[in-house]
Amino acid sequence: MAKNLGRLLSASTHGFLLKNLPGSFFSCRNLCVCSDQTTESINVTSFPCNGLETSLGGSVDKRFLRWRNGGGTYHSSAVIDSSALVEFGAVVHERAILGAEVHIGSNTVVGPSVKIGPSTKIGYNVSVSNCSIGESCVIHNGVCLGQDGFGFYVDEHGDMVKKPQALNVKIGNRVEIGANTCIDRGSWRETVIGDDTKIDNLVQIGHNVVIGKSCMLCGQVGIAGSAEIGDYVVLGGRVAVRDHVSIVSKVRLAANSCVTKNITEPGDYGGFPAVPIHQWRRQIVQAQLSSKKKP
Repeated sequence: MAKNLGRLLSASTHGFLLKNLPGSFFSCRNLCVCSDQTTESINVTSFPCNGLETSLGGSVDKRFLRWRNGGGTYHSSAVIDSSALVEFGAVVHERAILGAEVHIGSNTVVGPSVKIGPSTKIGYNVSVSNCSIGESCVIHNGVCLGQDGFGFYVDEHGDMVKKPQALNVKIGNRVEIGANTCIDRGSWRETVIGDDTKIDNLVQIGHNVVIGKSCMLCGQVGIAGSAEIGDYVVLGGRVAVRDHVSIVSKVRLAANSCVTKNITEPGDYGGFPAVPIHQWRRQIVQAQLSSKKKP
């Protein structure tokens, strides 16, 4: 079967089946042909349905073009530095701006009017919308930036009504964001991530959150909407921060802590609700001692 198909394709390529078709209609593909006895790999000439894509790049449709460095797709109104790499499968939408040495991974979508600073690296399957990103940032695979925040209210009829989510996310310089982290756009103020902040995998940052510079957020941290975090703050794994609370600069929170009210003094905290670390340790010891007492 494979040999017969190969002869048919070879004959068609040499002229009588494909005669008079323009060269731009052809692009080379690899087809694996299987039978009971053998498996062969042969080259097949295929025909794009719309006739606009070519094997050498160029137009995809009237508004989207093929980027020469990487083979990704970009809108004609986007501004992309000539040194930027947009990998095959990535899409850059209208009025987006990509600086020098930006790297966009395959299947990543850069939304309309997004700005990405120089030397920023964005991985695979990332969604970036309603957002600006500074220079020398690293955005790992699967990150979602700039989607609507979780904002609803109950109207006079008892129905859930969505609050408008119309503002943006602002990412500073040299920020690193781990895989599958989500950062929501703002509703009444922009969501802000300060310079040099490092965020682990699977972190959720709600709308209107403001995070200062040089903070560290470990895996599975959750920060509810409109919280405000100062500079040099460290949140251990699975720390939860309630909405509308503020944390002063130079605070460290132990893993699994929950912040339910404002923290106004620098230092180490832990527990649920979070209290100064020495107080939390005494609570743990007292709980253990009381559990050992005989009834």
